[in-house]
Amino acid sequence: MEEVRGNAATRAKQKYNAANYERLYPYVPKGRKAVYEAAAKASGAGSLNEFIVAAIEEKIQREGLE
Repeated sequence: MEEVRGNAATRAKQKYNAANYERLYPYVPKGRKAVYEAAAKASGAGSLNEFIVAAIEEKIQREGLE
């Protein structure tokens, strides 16, 4: 069978993301993901990712680590 490839827009997005972002893979205890998602939604963050990044940046600033 022929290998299935994504369309041009998907490939372009993947190329952009690979060039401009780094991935983190945090592991959390079972059940905590739902808590984090609810907190992100309640805070008005656009996504769980935005909420997590904002929390990390806030902690860095608060502790003067940068």
